[in-house]
Amino acid sequence: MSLPFVFRTIELDGQTLRTAVRPGNGTMTPLLIFNGIGANLELVMPFVRALDPDLEVIAFDVPGVGGSSTPSTPYRFPGLAKLAARMLDYLDYGQVNAIGVSWGGALAQQFAHDYPERCKKLILAATSAGAVMIPGKPKVLWCMASPRRYVQPSYGVQIAPEIYGGAFRRDPKLALAHASKVRSGGKMGYYWQLFAGLGWTSIHWLHKIRQPTLVMAGDDDPLIPLVNMRLLAWRIPNSELHVIDDGHLFLVTRAEAVAPIIMKFLEEERQRAIMHPQPAPARTIG
Repeated sequence: MSLPFVFRTIELDGQTLRTAVRPGNGTMTPLLIFNGIGANLELVMPFVRALDPDLEVIAFDVPGVGGSSTPSTPYRFPGLAKLAARMLDYLDYGQVNAIGVSWGGALAQQFAHDYPERCKKLILAATSAGAVMIPGKPKVLWCMASPRRYVQPSYGVQIAPEIYGGAFRRDPKLALAHASKVRSGGKMGYYWQLFAGLGWTSIHWLHKIRQPTLVMAGDDDPLIPLVNMRLLAWRIPNSELHVIDDGHLFLVTRAEAVAPIIMKFLEEERQRAIMHPQPAPARTIG
């Protein structure tokens, strides 16, 4: 049976961070979640509950989101990656596996690149290499440029099919359920997150990511067209691509189907090559 989340609010460099840990049994490397833009940690809980209950999971609200404080000046992705590493120190974690969703996928790439010793494996879901990405439709991107869907849940329900695609096109109840878990950190926090990614790209150092990497994409994703995930899988040396029959939020809408794929990836141990010594030549006695 899955244990309940343990919530803690911690302070780092004057920044208040709200964290949640789902305890595991200690046999597997913990999983750190980097969430999407404007998304508080409650939004990924259906996905976490679908994972093996023995897996310890760490989630947090980035600055300006949910229960974390909004900084007076914005972070860039390297600064947020450093903050995540310091959070792990505070919570007494060494090495973790990392999963990043959408905006959080960019942060996960930065974390894996800047702190390779802290990140054992990497999972990138519905994300891109940043500024060089092949963009979605202009109308969809315009909706994403505003925090309105988080500040005004009824608007979020209205536009969900168009921006998330997949199951949200077919089931209106999904948008209502999603909106009910939203905890807005306010408009400024959202704009600070947009600023974090302004002009950012990982394309020039993706080849330096050495962690085993699982790239996951929805085949009906209006925000991050599939070609972007193919680019990530092509540029990251030790990666595999898995395409899901769904939209942008397949981690939540297809949690029961996606969780076993992720668990299999996390449990795989790459076997080292065993070098068999050559037998010593027979010595003749004469």
